[in-house]
Amino acid sequence: MYTLYIGNKNYSSWSLRPWILMKTRRIDFEEKLFQFDAGSSWKTFRTFSPSGKVPCLVDGDTVVWDSLAITEYLAERHSGVWPADAKARAFARCAAAEMHSGFTALRTQCGMSCGIRVKLHRVDDALQRDLSRISELWNEGLHRFGGPFLAGNEFTAADAFYAPVAFRIQTYSPPLDDNSKAYAQRLLALPPMQEWYQAALAETWRDAGHEREITQWGNIVEDLRAA
Repeated sequence: MYTLYIGNKNYSSWSLRPWILMKTRRIDFEEKLFQFDAGSSWKTFRTFSPSGKVPCLVDGDTVVWDSLAITEYLAERHSGVWPADAKARAFARCAAAEMHSGFTALRTQCGMSCGIRVKLHRVDDALQRDLSRISELWNEGLHRFGGPFLAGNEFTAADAFYAPVAFRIQTYSPPLDDNSKAYAQRLLALPPMQEWYQAALAETWRDAGHEREITQWGNIVEDLRAA
């Protein structure tokens, strides 16, 4: 059985990607969660991950790190990770790669924190460009391949890579078109997403760095996390 090493569920958007993919595609794995330790996460994570980062997948004596590499490793062993249709598969790979390497303003100004609700101080040009591109990309996929997911009627890696964005939309309520909001709600309603969310709410540990970044860009108006 695979072992998937992840970080805190409230914060770790990168960990969510392979976790939600494997849960939704019914790929069995053992989860091992490690907290982000102030100033020493790299040393702790290096005990299982060559990069000192999460997520990291262990399959026997094979170690695979980075969420995109994990996705491709799983795709070689399990059907449905990417769409079967060639055009849909090309789109899904491009969409996942764009998320993997882009949307810097969204990552910076809307860091993932599942258990809070935040009112942004403002939506600057950089963040608006990212939001507009996400809306454009989501609408293209839903229109071209018929939905309800980005590349057709089944959840694939493309949806997994945008699952953290759905949590960010829930947290920050950024301006988006109705179709994009509806897609985000579909992701949030998935049973594995609800499982992740409930676990995130139950976490009592706080990371000072993540908390500071959030308050830099907005005001916390509600905190639903366990005390």
